[in-house]
Amino acid sequence: MKARFSSFFLLLLVLAFAQATIAAPNPEVLARNVISENPAEANRAVAEVRAMGPAGLDLLFHTYAREINAQVSNPLQPATLEWQRLSEALDSVSQQKNSYLSGLYWYTDLDQAKEAARATGKPILSLHLLGKLSEEFSCTNSRFFRTILYSNAEVSKILREHFILHWQSERPAPRVTIDFGDGRKLERTVTGNSIHYILDIDGRPIEAVPGVYGPQAFARKLAASEQLFKAIKGKVDADRQLLLDNYYREQNNQIAFQWAEDIKKIGGKTPQGFVFSNDDKGVAITIMPMAMSKAVTETSILRSITAGADALGRITDETAWTKIALSHLEDARLDEQSIGLIKRQTQELLRSTKGASFDGLMMSQLQKFQSSIALDTVRNDYLMHTKLYAWLLTNRNLNVEILNRKVYAELFLTPATDPWLGLYSPDVYTAIEGGGLSRN
Repeated sequence: MKARFSSFFLLLLVLAFAQATIAAPNPEVLARNVISENPAEANRAVAEVRAMGPAGLDLLFHTYAREINAQVSNPLQPATLEWQRLSEALDSVSQQKNSYLSGLYWYTDLDQAKEAARATGKPILSLHLLGKLSEEFSCTNSRFFRTILYSNAEVSKILREHFILHWQSERPAPRVTIDFGDGRKLERTVTGNSIHYILDIDGRPIEAVPGVYGPQAFARKLAASEQLFKAIKGKVDADRQLLLDNYYREQNNQIAFQWAEDIKKIGGKTPQGFVFSNDDKGVAITIMPMAMSKAVTETSILRSITAGADALGRITDETAWTKIALSHLEDARLDEQSIGLIKRQTQELLRSTKGASFDGLMMSQLQKFQSSIALDTVRNDYLMHTKLYAWLLTNRNLNVEILNRKVYAELFLTPATDPWLGLYSPDVYTAIEGGGLSRN
């Protein structure tokens, strides 16, 4: 009886294993099915590969290495139907548009990202944006991220190897269509801003990078964030907070110091009473006289922390910003992969432009774009990042949801309470019935 039961149990195990083997498709077959001409079969395969996590995306990159490398090395080649299906599959698995250049896998569930962070011991880079990173018409900033950051070979390698990636959509990105009445239409997204938060393995924010940064500047921010993450890892709360506070103060001082140095370089003068000291402990800023009330409040602390940035901001006009940006062009320099993506996206339009060569137009476009990136980099670092450090210093243990609401309301000036994102004001007359608003 005992032997008969053992044989029967063994048979059940064999049948269960056989069923599991039949149910789980061969990885190579699964990878090939993502570009199936049968949409239902392709969708099933994509869903299964996505569920595999980063390993699933690696599977596709290994399987289609030849096709991907061909597109990277020759971005102007015509896209075949097979490539279009493969590109869409890669984007669905990675949850990022144009992921064939980045190879980045993005979680869209923060709890899953935290699980991956705990398993790997890596920090989380969490992007908050308008729209979806996987869609063509996400907000302007996130589209630029896909081109100048995630497609950059150096930046994508850092992100892939040193961070767990996550994105979250704040709301749909507002779009506007201009109809010229003769069949021509111009479609764009309007307003909206994005921010990268660096979180510890429990999802607590330790650093944030607001808006657009050039690839070299962004890489430096990532390196500093990773070092901070390692420094606080395993520390008790009191020691952790001390390290964070010192980091925020030092970074804030460094930004103000660099800002003042930039003003000097372009022939400007720092505000009266603005004094720097630089020693082995770092950069310290003294603004004299600095009136402080006897009652130390959050407002007075904030004022003392941001006084340097406020003083420098008052003397930095548009002309000064442009001159400062020109001295930081190297931070905005695009690599060949990013330039290749720009060429692929714009080649048809530029080649159809009369009276100008493709190469001439492309060079002009790249020069203007890189100058714009350099300007955004210094503005965002000097104006926005300093405020973020002040908030992090005066609002300890902020969770990412509370910090993000504050960022969108007070830094980006697009609070969740405004359904029109600042694009409509009831006290502005438009001469259009109902103000041109529709809620359909």
